[in-house]
This record gives sequence, structure tokens and C-alpha cells, in this order.
Amino acid sequence: MTGPSARRPRARRPSSGGKVFKGVLTERPYPPPGLTAGDWGRLAPRQVLLAELITVKAELRLDVLLDEDSTFFGDLFCHVVDWQDELYLEDGLHRAVQAALHQRAALHVRIARLAADGSWLGPEA
Repeated sequence: MTGPSARRPRARRPSSGGKVFKGVLTERPYPPPGLTAGDWGRLAPRQVLLAELITVKAELRLDVLLDEDSTFFGDLFCHVVDWQDELYLEDGLHRAVQAALHQRAALHVRIARLAADGSWLGPEA
């Protein structure tokens, strides 16, 4: 198979995450996880240090960060992808930045483990 969908994502070296994150990327280096809201919901939340996370979004919208109802329709927990022994913040950058602004070093997240080919390994037992 040829074309962009057939290309294997190449590992990128993230730029510095400062004193908050491990690193910052402008796009995900792993294949799209393709998990549904229900799939994410089956993953038990656990706590991770912000300094262990690599963000895959380099920009944050201030209106989303400051919105008190930002989690009203979404998951209360950030979504993280564990791929090739790295933790990538897939969704919830505004929650992570809010935690950092409140001087919290850790965050509760749901972690989806992906195989090297990008397939979801399912919830841990």
C-alpha cells in the first residue's frame, strides 16, 4: 500500500517541555489511536507526573483554558497514549496546564497502550 496512510510515523524528538512537561510536539508521532469515548471510559484513571508527559499540541486556546464548564460534555480525565515507552498527552492539554498553574505536579489520566503498529492493546486487567 502506498500513500500517506501507509507511511509509518517516524519518531520525532520533542522540543523542551520547560519545567512542566517532558516535551512538546506539534503533532502525534504515533498512529491515531481510533478509540471511541466508550473505549476511553473503560480505562481506569491513574495518576502520572506532568513531567512524564509529552504533549502533541503546541498551542492552547485561552478561551478553553479559562472556561469553567470545559469538561461539562467531555471526560473529566485527560487521555494519554503510551506508545514506544513514552506517554503522549492526546487530549486534555488545558486540564494539564491548569494543574501546572495550580502548582500540581501530577494529574489523573486515562492511558491507552498502543502496540508498535499502533493497534490498541485494550484495557489492562
